[in-house]
Amino acid sequence: MYQRNNPVVGTLATFAVFAVVIGVSLTSCSNPRTPAGHEGYISENPRVFGSGGYKGTLSGPSNFGVSLWRNEAINIDIRPNTYTETFQILAKDDLNISFNFHAVISIKQNTIKTVVEEYGAEKWFSRFVREPFRTFVRNSVQKYNSRELKVNRDAISNEVTLKLNDYLAGSPFNLKSVVVGNINYPAIVATAVEKKLAAQQLLSEKSTQKEIAKQDAAIRVEEAKGIAEAQKIINTTLTVNYLQHEAINAQLEMAKSPNHTTVYIPVGTNGIPLVKGTK
Repeated sequence: MYQRNNPVVGTLATFAVFAVVIGVSLTSCSNPRTPAGHEGYISENPRVFGSGGYKGTLSGPSNFGVSLWRNEAINIDIRPNTYTETFQILAKDDLNISFNFHAVISIKQNTIKTVVEEYGAEKWFSRFVREPFRTFVRNSVQKYNSRELKVNRDAISNEVTLKLNDYLAGSPFNLKSVVVGNINYPAIVATAVEKKLAAQQLLSEKSTQKEIAKQDAAIRVEEAKGIAEAQKIINTTLTVNYLQHEAINAQLEMAKSPNHTTVYIPVGTNGIPLVKGTK
């Protein structure tokens, strides 16, 4: 027969209820963690009842601790990070210039609650910073002609830095630096620059060749002067007596040679060759 007050049935029912309670409690518990370099926004996400909402913040690396409620962490990197924006801007001379701009920004410590609740949490850059940053860059770049951009890149960077700093004043964000990336000109400009450089190189080579020709001509002039001076000296020193002296020495040298016979015919006084000058 069925007994309404069976103690076994009552024990089983109690155990089942207890198991359900334990299961619900375990699934509702949480221990949010925040990694190094981040701050965590801890909020309660109730499964059954309660209003939930902000519970506190964590500075990583740490954890919030085990709780009977389902707590969740929104972890946001507060370290300096580089945010790069790509631009194609018409310069003052209507040339389309493409380049990158890099802004290094960090989040101030202990401001994560404000970042999450007022600035879009992880999307704070795209929601609060990106468009003003891009506007500041465009306004600064369009003041210059295309060929002036590379020369004035520091001035552009400084101007954007001042404007962005003013914009971020009073916010949880801290601007570290602004850097202009590579500036790329249209293909037509690059080709013109290459041709100009080639022409300058050719002109430099021609100038060098001209200097070499001048030096060669100067050398030839000096050589001609030397030859003329030598001829002048020879003409003033070749006297009749000197030539007769040289002729006698030549005869003596030939007389010493055993390989041939030389016959001399006296044609002058004492057999000395006659040397007559021409006028």
